[in-house]
Amino acid sequence: MKALWLDIGNTRLKYWITENDQIIEQAAELHLQSPADLLLGLIQHFRSLSLDSIGISSVQDKKNNERIIQILKLLDIPVTFAKVHAEYAGLRCGYDHIEQLGIDRWLQVLAVAKAEEDLCVISCGTALTIDLTQGFQHLGGYILPNLYLQRDSLIQKTKGIKIPDAAFSELSPGRNTIDAVHHGIFLGLLSTIEKVLEQQPRKLILTGGDAYLFAQFLEKYQPRIETDLLLKGLQFYIDRQTIIK
Repeated sequence: MKALWLDIGNTRLKYWITENDQIIEQAAELHLQSPADLLLGLIQHFRSLSLDSIGISSVQDKKNNERIIQILKLLDIPVTFAKVHAEYAGLRCGYDHIEQLGIDRWLQVLAVAKAEEDLCVISCGTALTIDLTQGFQHLGGYILPNLYLQRDSLIQKTKGIKIPDAAFSELSPGRNTIDAVHHGIFLGLLSTIEKVLEQQPRKLILTGGDAYLFAQFLEKYQPRIETDLLLKGLQFYIDRQTIIK
């Protein structure tokens, strides 16, 4: 069986192609607020792969999702959109209004939640999201601007100060404006994570593009890095749908 898995976020579209559950191709591209147009450009490639099914995680609004569905109909294969449930495979959603929880966060928690573990699941992506669990109970979480969003916001609101790209790799006091900005932003996010973990001991799981960077400074919590965590959650979600049917 060959499947297409789509993660359509706020700023990028990521896809995986799997064959017998093994990843054989993957890519990620910025969609510039038009994921359907980007997807349309990929359709011929997807058609050439003789796919059997499609699973989707999308944080887009109803209008964009409808366009995405219309484009995927060109492939003439089953399409399943993942959605947040009040309870699914034993996992209970901690949000008062489940439709407000991002499907990406729900799938990442779904991929790792266990009855005997309390978790802190952090996605280091466009936003830094923190989700907490107590066994199979999702407790809610936190959303913060990531390293780059914070830097860009500071650049836009600070006249006369130019802040070029630089590595977020140190926490020492900056001895110039560039280092002071980068080290300060990074220290703030790490301090937030540590504060959350101090409230109650939890197993720390990191995912996303900056997971390895954050892990270097959170070693005392013995973080576990999970690559492609959303994909794992999406596959689990689809598998459960098949069982339910």
